[in-house]
Amino acid sequence: MGEEPDLSHAEWHTSSLSGSSGQCVQVALLGRDVAVRDSKNPNGPALVFENAVFAAFLGAVKTGQL
Repeated sequence: MGEEPDLSHAEWHTSSLSGSSGQCVQVALLGRDVAVRDSKNPNGPALVFENAVFAAFLGAVKTGQL
């Protein structure tokens, strides 16, 4: 497993469709990777995926496979 990316300067994004409940998933684009975190715990852990893996996940969600 590789080094953990430095997320201190990551630009986190929340979907505009998530509303104002504060219970959202946020993503940050990190070049070859995508980081995902819980907006309720911004200082907590983040999951980091390779772009291709995250794209496959999104594709599966969009097509109803997940």
